[in-house]
Order: sequence, then structure tokens, then C-alpha cells
Amino acid sequence: MRTRKSARAAQYVALLAYLVFLAFPFLWLISTAFKPAKELGSLDPTWIPKDPTLQNFRQAFDEQPLLQAGLNSLLVALSAALVAVVIATPMAYVMARHQSRLSKAATGWVVVSQAFPFVLIIIPLFLILKNLHLINALPGLVLVYVVWSLPFALWMLVGYVRAVPAELEEAAAVDGAGRMRTFVSVVAPLLAPGVVATAMFAFITAWNEFFFALVLLKTPEKQTLPVILNRFIGTEGVADLGPLAAAAFLATIPSLVIFSIIQKRITGGMLAGAVKS
Repeated sequence: MRTRKSARAAQYVALLAYLVFLAFPFLWLISTAFKPAKELGSLDPTWIPKDPTLQNFRQAFDEQPLLQAGLNSLLVALSAALVAVVIATPMAYVMARHQSRLSKAATGWVVVSQAFPFVLIIIPLFLILKNLHLINALPGLVLVYVVWSLPFALWMLVGYVRAVPAELEEAAAVDGAGRMRTFVSVVAPLLAPGVVATAMFAFITAWNEFFFALVLLKTPEKQTLPVILNRFIGTEGVADLGPLAAAAFLATIPSLVIFSIIQKRITGGMLAGAVKS
């Protein structure tokens, strides 16, 4: 018993240390965002600003179109996440329930495709979007993010579909439900946690992505937050640290808010019934 308690205590200590490790950059970012220029240049930095100020936030909004960039990022990320899960969910169901050499090959290709570097595809991608007149357009960026996140989203959802007992579908078929009715009424509700988790993955991927947005978007009023944040770094590589930290802190808030809202659905959906009345 004592050994078990010691092991449990060690696990909690390790978990706490890991949480502190993850929280350190974010807490330091918040501290930097509220520090005046004099404290930012100090050789003896402190965790808590001695003279907190909002000047960095005012300067960030004055120097760059942060609000417009935030709206662009939100629109692109939400659209990419929605389209990705709408396409991936029925595809994952088919791949999971109809095992064949083709579906196994498709699953393998999904995994391999994630190893392709961005640089390898950017030139043909740019030419395709140019022919479609989608360069410097948010729909073009949404299309890129959907294509890029779709393989991993599909791979995630295939695992969730396989976790749903096939006996539930057989029971629905006995009751006279067709394939589509079974998917909508039986399988889809049980996939809700997986769909939400996959959508969150697609959203975060699109929200944080920099390279494609930098290449495809030219005008400032259409650029996303990661591209705008890059503008706080001068031509000589010197960062305007205070405004950059303030803008980066604001850029993390939407993803944190969205995750805090949907995390209850992720855990709560797992408890939703697989009970046949």
C-alpha cells in the first residue's frame, strides 16, 4: 500500500513539474507584455513587472493592424476546421468499416503525407492557386489548410470510428435503419468527442500556421496574425520585444477561449450513451 501511494505521489510531482514546464513560456510572455521599456532592458529581470503598463498593447495596435489580422485568422481557422471535419468524418467511417487493401494503402499514405516539408509543395501549390485566381485571397488559404490538415484529421477519426462497437450498427439494422440513418443517428453522436478534438486540431494548425500565409497573402489587410507578428522584428533581426509580447499574448487568447469552451464537450461526449433503448 505504501509503495502504491509513493508511486502515485511521484506521478503527481512529475505531472506538476510538466505543467510548470509548459506554463513557463506563457507566464513569461504575460510578464513581458506588461513591462515598460526600462524593465525590458534590465540585466536583472523579474517575474512580476515593477511598474506594469499597457503601453506595449497600445503601441502594438498603433503599429500593426492586429484587429483585422485577428479577424482574418479566426475566419480562416474556423472555416478550415469546419470543412476538414465535414469531409473527413464520412471518409473515416467508410475507411474504418470497409477494410480493404485500398483503405489500408490510403491510411499509409495519410501517415506518409505528413512527413512532406512545406517547401516541397509550395511552388506547385502557388501555381495551382494562381490559375484558380486564389492568390492573396482568404478562400485560397482556407483551401490550403483544409488539404494540409485533412490527412491527419482523417487518421484521427478512423481511430474513433473503430472504437464504436459494430454491434450498435447491427442492432440499428435489425430495427430497419438504413446505412445513412445508422450513421447519423447511432455513429455520429458517439463520434462527437472525436470530431471536436479533430476540429480543434485543424483550428490550431490553421491559427498558428505562418509559411503558407506569408507566401500566399500579399496585402496587409488580408494577412493573418502570424504574418503580422513577424513585422515586429526589424530588418536587422532585432525584435520590438514589448509590443511583440503584447501582440503574441493577444494572439493566444482566442485558442485558449475556444479550447476552454469545447473541452467539456470532449470529456462530456465520452460519457454520452451507447445505450440502445
